[in-house]
Amino acid sequence: MAVPPPDPARLAELGADLGLTSVELEEFAPAVTATFASSDAVEELYRRTAPTAPVRDWQVGEHPLNAWYVTTDIRETADGPLAGRTVAIKDNVSVAGVPMTNGSATVEGFVPTRDATVVQRLLGAGAVVAGKAVCEDLCFSGASFTSKPAPVRNPWDPARNAGGSSSGSAVLVATGEVDLALGGDQGGSVRIPSSFCGTVGHKPTFGLVPYTGAFPIETTIDHLGPITRTVADAALMLDILAGPDGHDPRQPTAIDPVDHLGALAESAAGLRVGVVAEGFGHPNSDPAVDAAVRAAVEVLREAGLTVGEVSIPWHLDAMHVWNVIATEGAAYQMVDGNAYGMNWHGLYDPELITHYRRGRAERGAELSKTVKLVAMSGRHTFAVGGGAYYAMAQNLVPEVRAAFDAALTDYDVLVMPTLPYTAREIPPADADLGTYLDTALSMIANTAPFDISGHPACSVPTELVDGLPAGLMIIGRHFADATVLRVAHTYEQARGGFPAPRRTTGVSA
Repeated sequence: MAVPPPDPARLAELGADLGLTSVELEEFAPAVTATFASSDAVEELYRRTAPTAPVRDWQVGEHPLNAWYVTTDIRETADGPLAGRTVAIKDNVSVAGVPMTNGSATVEGFVPTRDATVVQRLLGAGAVVAGKAVCEDLCFSGASFTSKPAPVRNPWDPARNAGGSSSGSAVLVATGEVDLALGGDQGGSVRIPSSFCGTVGHKPTFGLVPYTGAFPIETTIDHLGPITRTVADAALMLDILAGPDGHDPRQPTAIDPVDHLGALAESAAGLRVGVVAEGFGHPNSDPAVDAAVRAAVEVLREAGLTVGEVSIPWHLDAMHVWNVIATEGAAYQMVDGNAYGMNWHGLYDPELITHYRRGRAERGAELSKTVKLVAMSGRHTFAVGGGAYYAMAQNLVPEVRAAFDAALTDYDVLVMPTLPYTAREIPPADADLGTYLDTALSMIANTAPFDISGHPACSVPTELVDGLPAGLMIIGRHFADATVLRVAHTYEQARGGFPAPRRTTGVSA
């Protein structure tokens, strides 16, 4: 579609802050129009090689806990380390020829033309893509009630939320309906539903797993990672997912290969565990959850690991840094930048950009209140500071990272509760804004700091708290994901495995 030239009124609007007179605007009009010839040429050149979506069968997902968006049976090979194993793909990740909604009315109807890199790798390893798992509206919620068309319910108690934003992924793994699932994590969205649902959720080191083909929130905090029932499965899945793809500038150009699954055979005895004081006793912490995590630490001590206490004051201040990056940055990129923004050397998705831009214009009123909060807050601080607050936050990230790195010179891993409490009830549709936002966002104090610091962090289930799962979070040095998983595996083996919920059926929306 040719770029239409601006009429005089639009041209005046475009130059309103440039001090141009009406005569000068008239003079500029043909020059401005002439530049659009390149835009038109680029579109024509792109269409010559742009992929077309393959034909793949899919069905609308039906699930008692609302965990499936669509179901599929996509397979490429019967061989490989994941041969025949079923995987659910979070619905912010592209599977070519299969609808993707990213939990949002604004994306509904979009069909990707390319498989995300992680989907290519899973299929190439023999996995069977069983479908797309429901996620929160544009992935911006830590609960599970902002997704379209319905909330995702917790398999341990359907009245409660499953955690977000990778809600459907965790539910389907917890109930045993798939072997593996893929999640995304910008504020904790792999680890939060894992803690609430009793699964293993590993957020890899930033850049270890390519994000290419997933709907971004903010380039500097985007992660993809495995959600599984066992640590061994998380390690195996990470072996398949890890490594640069050449299309994602979030990644280093080279990453030394690591056998994460093989590393689990090495004893974790003697490793040093630092219990982070600032991870406990938050204003909204449940003392029973803190106690369950302390008990999990004792299991590690009894398994031969050395345990000590460590204070990292930056852990608390890191939330302010994350808040600015995740609000102003997401407003600029995810909202006004139509997901991708500009100014980076990655693989863009022009078709998604076009579809989502139109969807926001037509159905923006249907966005969740969490996304609306991000849009308004981020736009305002950008208007006031011109990006200065975001710049200051990014300049503080190295200090946050250095604080955790300093603690990790004395300890091999750090531990704390994944979340301060267990799953809360899904709020009613007419809940006031305070209740809505508190339910959606109040659990991220421990998870979000590691999305800006980039350290690997894995959530594994503790003992149940009043019949509900809670999580122990294990954090390691950059690209020391294998060490994190070794400690998680040691804990799992010492416990004798993790409990599973009863299969819940017949639950209405």
